Amino acid sequence: MAQTLLEKYKMPYLSIDHLKMGLYRGTDNCGFTPLDSDERIGEKLWPIVKGIIMTNIENNQSLIIEGCYLQAEYINELEKPYSDNIISVFLGFSTPYINENFTSNIIKHRNVVETRLNPEERTITRFIEMHDKFRNKCLEHGANYFEIDQDYEREIIKVYEFIEGQMQIMEGE
Repeated sequence: MAQTLLEKYKMPYLSIDHLKMGLYRGTDNCGFTPLDSDERIGEKLWPIVKGIIMTNIENNQSLIIEGCYLQAEYINELEKPYSDNIISVFLGFSTPYINENFTSNIIKHRNVVETRLNPEERTITRFIEMHDKFRNKCLEHGANYFEIDQDYEREIIKVYEFIEGQMQIMEGE
């Protein structure tokens, strides 16, 4: 999705996965390992990501930030005028989609942004639990949450339409 947005809007993107691995490999004690929970890693990365967001906004620069470590509650921490300059989107999978596509699509595409050297250790049950928890947190914090339920290619269009609409609002059109 980030690659598609980059191509359409000519905006660079930052993969938080790459930031995670850079800190992990480049620092003696970054406070996490790649095997820690998304929440733990997100907690450690958020101050850096927040600073990047603020700096980009202060310099009138656009940046797409993608990664599962950016938690819904963090976006609510950003005060105006920063929050007025952010289009946030959180994407998850429904339980039926996971059940039907876990191996054929989800696991198959897990290396699209970052090549993971270890095999997927999460079971389908654990993956469903994680997405249920993620969905609930997004809804609890009023995040712009979109869920893929049946057809990824068809349903992702709703996300692009939402982003386009938000961009038009921000540009005053």
